[in-house]
Amino acid sequence: MPTKSHDIVVVGGGTAGCFAAATAARNGLDVVLIERKTEQEGGKIACGDGLKSASKFPDVVDRDRLQEEAFTNDGIERAIFENPHSGESLSIPFNETGGVVDRYRYGQVLLEEADRAGVEIHYRTVVNDVCQSGEQVTGVRAIRDGEAVTYEAEVVIDAAGALSVLQDKTDFSGSTFDTNVDYSQFCSAYREVLEVPEPVEWDDALVFKPTEELGYLWYFPRTATEINAGLGFQMNRPPMELVDVLKRDLENNPTFRGATVTDKLGAALPTRRPYDSAVHPGYVAVGDAAAHVNPCTGGGITGAAKAGHWAAEVAAEAICDGDVGEHALWEYNERVQTGFGKRFAAMDLYNIFGTAHDIDELVSVLTSLPGQQLVDALGKSGVPDMGLGLKLKTLINSVGHWDILYELYKVRDQATRLKDVYDSYPSSPDNFEPWQRERDAVMDRFYGITGADRKY
Repeated sequence: MPTKSHDIVVVGGGTAGCFAAATAARNGLDVVLIERKTEQEGGKIACGDGLKSASKFPDVVDRDRLQEEAFTNDGIERAIFENPHSGESLSIPFNETGGVVDRYRYGQVLLEEADRAGVEIHYRTVVNDVCQSGEQVTGVRAIRDGEAVTYEAEVVIDAAGALSVLQDKTDFSGSTFDTNVDYSQFCSAYREVLEVPEPVEWDDALVFKPTEELGYLWYFPRTATEINAGLGFQMNRPPMELVDVLKRDLENNPTFRGATVTDKLGAALPTRRPYDSAVHPGYVAVGDAAAHVNPCTGGGITGAAKAGHWAAEVAAEAICDGDVGEHALWEYNERVQTGFGKRFAAMDLYNIFGTAHDIDELVSVLTSLPGQQLVDALGKSGVPDMGLGLKLKTLINSVGHWDILYELYKVRDQATRLKDVYDSYPSSPDNFEPWQRERDAVMDRFYGITGADRKY
């Protein structure tokens, strides 16, 4: 069995993996990125394709090139929330312009940029085990073109996606790595790309519609005639036939009559808070493999880019210092949790809140005024751009459900407290357990308010 040695092995060629590999290579390290797909298939991932812009990505790839080649619609200015029961819709303007990408081309560009940064990319390589010496992960075992190969490394960066097989194979008993992970904390999703006969009127909008299975259906316009349409459901709910449900919805929508399906793909993604700790001696998890995804929307591209970048920076410094233990890699956890992690953890409360209520109640309330804007509207100051008419519409549409509105208001308070706790995430694993107890105290109050089943 051949053995290959590198400073860092990155498993997975998605957003997190590419940014991790490119960052490490630009820091002068010997990096190999392992991707199970062929070079031609590399970058093809099921995704909603919605993204604000490439400007907030770490500056280790050519962001202008990425924007130019992968962003097919950079004029998204609003969201449309549809009530599937009444047929009414509500349009909410964004604070900044967003976009929709061709996810395949986006993924190809990232892999090409990783290669340009000096990363060695091994396609058609499937990882099936990890190597450990004591507690420390020292590499992975894989099959490449039918041949068994061992990859040795100072640090393994796990960017293998949701429910990563690497985490099934690694013994984390000697660290704080979060193993409190269950299939019910994930979502199953499916999407199709359709060509429609006539340009849509909402090519400047992302369209959302709640589903009966505590998920949502989306229409994201790549262009005025090319639409990414998909849906997902929580795995802690009764299963839904994703393909059939989407098909029925599209058939009942005049916009999609005569549409041609050009691509279809499904995937699983985390709808939970980020891992409490995603480091272990010689090992770091990033992106979907560490639940770096907004648990309410499924959006995770920007978080994955940042996580991959931060993981590689911290790993590079640890390798340079000759210490890749848990303490040495801990700064990565701190960056994630005090960065986007606190927001995703707070959003998880709204996801859990939804499990405690009937879908009809949620649709009546949440489509009166969607998501965070509804929650903010219940606060003392309200939302600056929310006019009196919209406030009255919210109250009228939610008659009979004001108890849920008040509960949602209290959930917002707990979400604020939770973000404060994440802002004080410990700077070393020595204070990790006291931090968890403080976080769990907020969660206990939250469960007392909602009566929801415990998720963790």
